[in-house]
Amino acid sequence: MADEVLLALSTFPDVETARRIARELVTENFAACANIVPAVESIYRWQGNIEQGGETLVLFKITTACSAAFQEKLKSLHPYDVPEIICLRVAEGSPEYLRWVAENCASS
Repeated sequence: MADEVLLALSTFPDVETARRIARELVTENFAACANIVPAVESIYRWQGNIEQGGETLVLFKITTACSAAFQEKLKSLHPYDVPEIICLRVAEGSPEYLRWVAENCASS
């Protein structure tokens, strides 16, 4: 079951936006859980310039079955032109927790 669970990462401009979008994704079963890390500093290239600024990181627990729907929904809600959406396969973890993620992330 571990290969069915993904850790999806996305950054947001502020905590309020992250909280609002994370709550919607969990409420609508696109993600089983969202952990909000309120303060990260990002340095990145955007439109030919090096940018630096504070962001909020969210760690979402999803499944491979709901990944495509999760990504589409997140893109539709996200304020960035090109939102960061990175999904990493979970190699192992507590079987009970992985089962809980699978049960709480509906594939649409």
